[in-house]
Amino acid sequence: MMETVKNSGNKQITSIGQSIKDTIRNNIRQYAMLLALVAIMIFFQIATGGILLVPMNVANLILQNSYVFILAIGMTICILAGGNIDLSVGSVVAFIGAIAGTLIINMKYSIVPTIIICLLIGALIGIWQGFWIAYMRIPAFIVTLAGMLVFRGLTVTMLKGLTLSPFPEKFQQISAGFIPDVFGGFGTKLNITAIIVGLILAAIYLISEIKKRAERIKYNFDVLPLPIFIAQIVVVFAAIGIFTYWMAAYKGIPVILAIVGLLIIAYSFFTTKTVQGRYIYAMGGNEKAAKLSGIDTNKVLFFAYVNMAILAAFAGIAFTSRLNAASPQAGQNFELDAIASCFIGGASAYGGVGTVVGAIIGALVMGVLNNGMSILGVGSDMQMTVKGLVLLVAVAFDVISKKKSRS
Repeated sequence: MMETVKNSGNKQITSIGQSIKDTIRNNIRQYAMLLALVAIMIFFQIATGGILLVPMNVANLILQNSYVFILAIGMTICILAGGNIDLSVGSVVAFIGAIAGTLIINMKYSIVPTIIICLLIGALIGIWQGFWIAYMRIPAFIVTLAGMLVFRGLTVTMLKGLTLSPFPEKFQQISAGFIPDVFGGFGTKLNITAIIVGLILAAIYLISEIKKRAERIKYNFDVLPLPIFIAQIVVVFAAIGIFTYWMAAYKGIPVILAIVGLLIIAYSFFTTKTVQGRYIYAMGGNEKAAKLSGIDTNKVLFFAYVNMAILAAFAGIAFTSRLNAASPQAGQNFELDAIASCFIGGASAYGGVGTVVGAIIGALVMGVLNNGMSILGVGSDMQMTVKGLVLLVAVAFDVISKKKSRS
């Protein structure tokens, strides 16, 4: 009897261990980068004497990298659709900033019409570039490289080489404002609104995971063993709790964080839960097969670049608001930050593999590296060296893992 119970227990432990291995193997890129992010944060937290994770610095980290998050979401879609990239986004950011500055400062336009005009111009830029890429089949590298030069030149022409500033305070609040605490803190120094939002997010996550697990069980799909599932929930709850405390202990939830959060949710849903989103993955996996199955691959590719340009326009508004100036030098190397974030976050250089959440993790890795090294006084030259090596390692990891899976 005792022997039977012992054997049963050993089998259960072996089953759990195998499930952990399978889960890690199926999501190795994202788990590896998530663990790398945690390790980098711990390293800089110790190296900076606890400065990195001070609530004020965490909030500043988000505000400083908000444009990277937005660009990384759009770049993920481009990369998924066949490993394509957009080299023009930095110049588009500068161009949209110049338009916003001209309209608001020189022509005295109000903020809402200016934002609408900027987004519409972003859409027109995407239509222009998307036409050449999707329907004329000129390589995306060439079209967007041309766009990088064209829009940088137009920016300098529009601003006449000068910087426009300052912007109205309401425009600055897009990237520097915080959602007010409607509960007044209840006599504490914490932002109660931020805490309640954290609790709501935790509840939504719990309900969605339980529902997803129940559906998989219903259709006899493999699911994580219950102990691992509970551990996953606890880890995510802890992460939400810590992050919520950081926000609540400073000024609350930044406006730009709320906007980026909505974008992450919307694009994650689009790429994983809609037919059109799955078309992007199908095209990136094998364009010929996707075309033979009835997918209009030209339309998918066209959408990817229109979407990218609109998000680049929005990033331009966010960055100009943060900088409080429209500058001819704005947006330099932004395309490299966005591309690096996607590849570090698990996107495949061949297309068809990657997630929006993974791109955000990659952007956070880059942001923490920048912030941590800046606090330590590391020069910009060494910062670029470190980021370049991190990007190379991430892509090499993707290539090596693919070769192993084929062998």
